[in-house]
Amino acid sequence: MNEILNRIAQCVEFGKINKTSPYPPGMKDQDGADELTRRALESGVKPDEILENALIPAMANVGNKFSKKEIYVPQMLMSAKAMNSAMAHLKPFFQSGETKRKGKFIIGTVSGDLHDIGKNLVAMMIEGGGWEVIDLGVDAGAEKFLKALDEHSDAIVGLSALLTTTMENMKKIVTAIKEKYPASKILIGGAPVTKEYCEKIGADFYSPDPQGAVNYLKQLVS
Repeated sequence: MNEILNRIAQCVEFGKINKTSPYPPGMKDQDGADELTRRALESGVKPDEILENALIPAMANVGNKFSKKEIYVPQMLMSAKAMNSAMAHLKPFFQSGETKRKGKFIIGTVSGDLHDIGKNLVAMMIEGGGWEVIDLGVDAGAEKFLKALDEHSDAIVGLSALLTTTMENMKKIVTAIKEKYPASKILIGGAPVTKEYCEKIGADFYSPDPQGAVNYLKQLVS
């Protein structure tokens, strides 16, 4: 069992999606995360074991490498695609309640901002960390976040902004959420965002990279 979990983890870490995927060249014509996850489930490996012992450690390695600038966005996106191909086999078990997630995470790029690569990377990393992600997309205003919180009041919230001009909207959304759900935890991030700005607008946590967000969420449920 350990061997197949190690192979799934390796496929995710290095971005091997499936057998036909040409990337990475060193794993050409080998089974990818897609085939190996299906085979693991068929052979009786439990979905939560695949998540805990293959996907989560692999995505943590990816996040740490990205933080240290050992890999860049394209490699990270390939890893995320490999993880998603494995998650596709696990999702039915989460939806049926047979396998539990660590919690719920609502994420969106704030109103006026249409950038989504950073948001998508954070969402993928957090899903790979064992959380259910509710992605509100881009140009998401306070109403959209509050509606999502009405449906998932126990969720943690993540706000992304890539433009200095939309940081003011981030502040408005944080204020609106804290007024209605004062106990909610809000993470913020994006190129112009800083720890000081996080404190100034009353958000709970700032991370300059996706792995920092994953680590913060891990602390909250430990």
